[in-house]
Amino acid sequence: MNERADTVKQQVGRYGIWSGGLRSEDPARRGERAEAAAELEELGYGALWLGGNSTAGNAAPLIGATSTITVGTSIQSIWQLEAADSAAAFAELDSAHPGRFLLGLGVSHARLTEQYRRPYSALVAYLDALDTAGVPAGRRVLAALGPKTLELARDRAAGAIPYLVTAEHTAQAREILGDAPLLAPELKVVLETDPTRARATARAYLAMYLTLPNYTNNFLRHGFTEADIANGGSDRLIDAVFAWGDDSRVQERIASFRQAGADHVALQVVTDAPQDTLPREEWRRLATLL
Repeated sequence: MNERADTVKQQVGRYGIWSGGLRSEDPARRGERAEAAAELEELGYGALWLGGNSTAGNAAPLIGATSTITVGTSIQSIWQLEAADSAAAFAELDSAHPGRFLLGLGVSHARLTEQYRRPYSALVAYLDALDTAGVPAGRRVLAALGPKTLELARDRAAGAIPYLVTAEHTAQAREILGDAPLLAPELKVVLETDPTRARATARAYLAMYLTLPNYTNNFLRHGFTEADIANGGSDRLIDAVFAWGDDSRVQERIASFRQAGADHVALQVVTDAPQDTLPREEWRRLATLL
């Protein structure tokens, strides 16, 4: 476990970019995505995390357009592909580009997936099938929020990639994982100094997530209240799950996740533009803060 986790930590580095736009399958945007991935590699980011229900097929063009950066799914839903198909896709991509792809897996949400049944047991069975098919535990990570799934990420994967969490959650996740496994939480960034505008942008993006019990229950477990979740989220909640403000404040918020025990922070730039837009100027600015 230690050796495989250490390898992944070295590969992904301290910071990466989380993006739904990079996952896009629109053929007309293939060149734009490849160019953006190559620039992100040049800017020094260690990993690209493909948001939404992403697969090895979404990762392949970006890996082909770059030379060293790691590309991971964040996440591939276990309901999206049978384990055998997932293993075959992994093997094909890893054969062409050894060590460049991380299979990020999660159980998604009942509201989004008709097959959603006994998610923890289904995830265990999926990992069993990947083991049988030869997908190394050190090349997969889990979108773990609760204690049981974090323990599974510790024991059956290279680590955890929690989404929509706080620095406090990161500290507790580190305790559960121990020192060795990768802990790579996602953190949303709004590069706006005006509090009203920054929080409005954040609330517009957060609205859909506040309808998903996996996330809201996690907030309630970590000291937030129903009032914090209502009406688009309280200022307290927004400020805990978004980094916004001037450069020094954004740096402090990112640093708080590292200080809480994150090995790597997957940074998602949030703007008022459509969600599939690639915020390349903001990625460049963010790189200067790291």
